[in-house]
This record gives sequence, C-alpha cells and structure tokens, in this order.
Amino acid sequence: MIFSSLLFIFRFLPIALAIYYLAPAKLKNLALFLVSIFFYSWGEVRYFPIMLACIVGNYFIAIFLGKNQDKPTVRRWLLVLTLVFNLGMLFFFKYTDFFIININALFGTSIGLLRLTLPLGISFYTFQTMSYTLDVYRGEVEPERNIIDLGAYVVMFPQLIAGPIVLYKDVAAQLKVHKNRYTLSEIDAGIGLFVLGLAKKVLLANSIGALWDDIKVLGYANISTPLAWLGAIAFTLQIYFDFSGYSTMAIGLGKMLGFNFPLNFNLPYISRSITDFWRRWHMTLSGWFREYLYIPLGGNRRGMKRQVLNLFIVWCLTGFWHGANWNFLLWGFYYFVLLTVEKLWLHKPLAKGKIWPHIYALFFIVVGWAIFAVDTGMGDLAMFFSKLFIPQSGISAGYFVRNYGLSLLLGIVCSTPYPGRFYHKLCRQKKEVLRIAFLAVLLLVSIAYLVDSTYNPFIYFRF
Repeated sequence: MIFSSLLFIFRFLPIALAIYYLAPAKLKNLALFLVSIFFYSWGEVRYFPIMLACIVGNYFIAIFLGKNQDKPTVRRWLLVLTLVFNLGMLFFFKYTDFFIININALFGTSIGLLRLTLPLGISFYTFQTMSYTLDVYRGEVEPERNIIDLGAYVVMFPQLIAGPIVLYKDVAAQLKVHKNRYTLSEIDAGIGLFVLGLAKKVLLANSIGALWDDIKVLGYANISTPLAWLGAIAFTLQIYFDFSGYSTMAIGLGKMLGFNFPLNFNLPYISRSITDFWRRWHMTLSGWFREYLYIPLGGNRRGMKRQVLNLFIVWCLTGFWHGANWNFLLWGFYYFVLLTVEKLWLHKPLAKGKIWPHIYALFFIVVGWAIFAVDTGMGDLAMFFSKLFIPQSGISAGYFVRNYGLSLLLGIVCSTPYPGRFYHKLCRQKKEVLRIAFLAVLLLVSIAYLVDSTYNPFIYFRF
C-alpha cells in the first residue's frame, strides 16, 4: 500500500486515524502498532516475520545490554551480535544474488541465484532498529522494556517503507506521552504537509518521470545528445519530488499521530557545492552514516589521510546501501571523489563565489543522478554517458520539450524556495480561507490524476 493511492487516502488512513484517536490513552501505542502491521502486511504479509524477528531480536539484545552494564566483554559480544543480526538480514535479502552473479562471472562457476524478493522497507527499518541497539550500547537511551512501544516505533506506518530514518531517541519521549500527544493545530499542520507531499509526488514526480520512462523505452542507443541531457534533468527532478514528496507526507502523517519526524530534504538543488548538497539531501540517511559510521571510524580527528579513507568507506557503503548493483557503487565512489576534491582544494573558492558554485553543483548533481538512474548494466551506463558527453544524433528532443516543457519548468520553479515561502506566508498571516482553498485545489487535482493513473510506486521503495 502506498500513500499516493486512493486505497490509502480514502480507506486505510481514515480508519487508521479513527482507531488511533478513539483508542484509550494507554492503548494508543498498541493501536498504532496494529494498524501499522496491517499497513505493512497488505502487500508483504509473507515477509512480516522478518520484521517481527528484527523487532524481537533487537528488543532482547538491548535488554541484555542493559543488564550487563558492568561486563564490557559481554557487551562487546552483544554489540557484535546486533551488527551481525541486523546487517546479516539486510545482506542476505538484498545482496546475496549480487555476490553470486559476480562470483560466477569471476570464477566461471554456476552457483544458482536465490532470486529473493526484497522485503519492503528492510533497508530503512534495519537501520532504525540497529541505531536503537547501538544507542543502548553507548548509554544514550535506556532499553525499552515494553515490546509494544518498541514495535510501534519500528513499524510506525508513516516512516516504515522509505523513511525518514527516525532514531528511537528522537521519539522515545513522545511514545511515553499517553495523554495530549497531539493537538488540533498539529493535526491541521499534518494534513497540510500530507497534501503538499501528495502534490509533489502525483503532479510533479509522476508527470516529469514519464519523460525518463519514455527515454528508457526508446533505448539509450537511439537518443540524441540533447535528449539524453533532457532525460537526465527529468530524472533529477523526478527523484527529488518523488522522495521528498514521500518524506513530506510521512512528516505530515507523523504530526497527525503526535510525532515530530526530522526534516529529510532542504531544497537540495539550490546548493552551492556537493558538500552543501549532502547537507540538504536525504538528511536522515547522511546523518545516520555520520553518527554511526563516520564518527566511530575517527571522522576528521585523525589527520587528512585517515579522513579521506573514512570518506571512502562511508560513500562506498552509502552507494551500496542504495542497491545491489555496480552503478550504485560507482555513484557512491563518484561522490567520494567530489567531496574529497572539495575538501582538499575547492572549499575556499566555492565559499567566495556567487553564481558559478550553483552551476557547478547542479552540473555534477545531474551527472550523478544519471549514474544512479541507469541501473540496467554498465554497458547501458557507458552508452548513456557517451550520449551525454560525445555529441551524437538520434531521436530529437523537440517533441519531448513540447510535451514535457511545462512540467519541467514547474519542477524547476518548485525546486526553489519561492513556493515554500508562498505557503508559509499563508500560514503565518492566518489566511486560513486562502490556505484551505489552496490545499483543497491541490488535493482535488491530485485525486483527479490518481483516478486516471496506473500504478505509481515511489522510487525509493526499491531500496
């Protein structure tokens, strides 16, 4: 079940909220746990035991960590256990076939593929449960002794499938608030955010993404260089509005339930550098890697050579986290190189520049998304990049500019701060009638598109 579906908007969500709001104060976490289980199991019931094992396993490991505070050896073994347990599940389902394919290619073997279906949201909820246990190990949170409360945190349906990655320590206090967890003003703000996120996904991401889908159908070998660049720009806009739309809806749903989820996107395409871009894009993921990998490796505290090595490890794993494919590893290495170059040589020039840093950042962001988008093999990726950087004839971009030009222009405008400033101005000046009318129009147009559309999954559901 996805947020941008009529089933979710008109059936699941009203019923789930009614159950949650009507539940007695002490049973709200149980109500949230049960409706979230139903949400996840709607299309993934066979993999629900995997999530259940993740919850139960981390629950008991954290309990044992709490009981052995004065036994460092036992705690270290429990730390190893939680890493093996969480990363082992993620590795098994997501990466086993990738390694089998490459072993077969390297050694000429014929090991059979498992062809496992990736459990929905496993990349996100394993990171969340692992961060909880790591925080218990570090003494930053107390072990949660109510397994329903821990389960409600893990399976909370707004952020279950594709984030934002919510740390237990960020919502632990809210989980313990039984009375007055939410207010009418928070519910109102949450509804507004949900509608805005829905519009991002349906009106922008889906319409712009159709251009990239057309290019894939035509074949990379058949397109012209201008059309290749147009497609790369389209995917750049599509993935932003698709993922930030989901995150905005998730944050809005969280507010309706009385939880404040962290911001996941902050206008990444106005960045002045690649470093700035990664402070604005998928902020909860980059924050997770910084807190639980980069800093424990030594961060920038052990000299420049060690810092570069730490960046290399973090960005290779960031790329690999996104998918079991060589293009994602290349994408992570690409950003490692750019960030290292900026850190060593470009930091001061970028800080002094005015216009050129934005152009520089956008160029390399678009190129990066081209690496990310072409995941059908290194041959296809090489072909697409030859189209980008070696002027070639082929199918003209003219038809696609005429058909998608308005959507692309609207996407570019909505990537800037101005639409957000307009909406916040309506909120600040208490122009309730105008704000409600604006949201109502967005909702009605989005629903009209959904009625006439086919399946429209979120891009990050694959990861």
